[in-house]
Amino acid sequence: MGKLDGKVALVTGAGRGIGRAVALKLASEGAAVFVNDLDAAPMDETIADIDAMGGRAIGLAGSVTAKGMADDLVNGAIDGLGGLDIIVNNAGYIWNTTVQNQTDEQIDAMLDVHAAAPIKILRAAAPHFRERHRAETADGTNVTRKVVNISSMAAVYGMPAAVSYAAGKGAAVGITTGMAREWGRYNITVNAVAFGYIDTRLTQRFEKGGQATIHVDGKDHKVGFQEGIQHDLLKLIPMARIGTPEDAANGVYLFCAPESDYITGQTLVVGGGLTTG
Repeated sequence: MGKLDGKVALVTGAGRGIGRAVALKLASEGAAVFVNDLDAAPMDETIADIDAMGGRAIGLAGSVTAKGMADDLVNGAIDGLGGLDIIVNNAGYIWNTTVQNQTDEQIDAMLDVHAAAPIKILRAAAPHFRERHRAETADGTNVTRKVVNISSMAAVYGMPAAVSYAAGKGAAVGITTGMAREWGRYNITVNAVAFGYIDTRLTQRFEKGGQATIHVDGKDHKVGFQEGIQHDLLKLIPMARIGTPEDAANGVYLFCAPESDYITGQTLVVGGGLTTG
C-alpha cells in the first residue's frame, strides 16, 4: 500500500534528472503517472521503468511551451489514467548570460518555459479540479489535490548571469502563492520547491577547456561547471555534497503526501543548507 494509491500525477520534464526521479518516486508510492518530456526516448525510458516496478504510466512528448500542449497534457492524464490529482510543473532548462548579452529570444524562452507554461497547465486543469471538488462535496467526501511548482535558489537567493532564468523561477513562487489563495477553496494545495545544486545534466562537471551543452529546440545551451568550480561550490554547502535527483524528488514528494494536506503557499528550499553562492 502506497500513500498515493489511486492518485494520478502529471509530471513535466520527466525524462531525465529531477523530473524522472519525481515520476519514479510518485509511482513507488502508488500514483499512476502521466509523463511528459521534450524528447520521446527518455520519456519512454521513464515509462518503462515505472511499468517494470509494477506501476502504471503513459506519456506525451513535446515542449510544454508548444501551442495547445497544456490542454493535451491535462486531457491525456484524465482520459488515459482516469483523473488528475497531482501536478508537478518541473520542465525547464537554463540559458544563461550576463544581462547585457541577453537577447529577446532568450528572455522570452526562459519566461515561457518557467512561467507561462505552468500557468497554462494549471488553467487547463481548472475545470476538472472544480468539477471534481463539487462532486466530492456533494458526496460528502474530502479529497485534497496537489500542485508543486519547481523553482530554484537562483530565484530565492540570486545567481549571476541568470537574470531571465531567475525571473522565470521567481515567477514560479508568485504562481504558487497566488494559486494557493485562489484554489484553497477547492481543497487544492499549491507549493513550490526551490532546488540548490542537484546532480543533473544542468550541473554536470566538465574539464577545463571543455564545455558541456544540452540541445533544446534546435539550439545548444551551455550547462554545468568546470570541475574546480564545482569543488569550490561544495565548500558552501553545509552538508558537503551535491544533492542527488532522489534528494530533490523527496522534497517534491513531501508536498504530494497526505501529511502536507494543510500546507499551502509555501516554498521549500532543497539545497543541503546552502543559502548563498
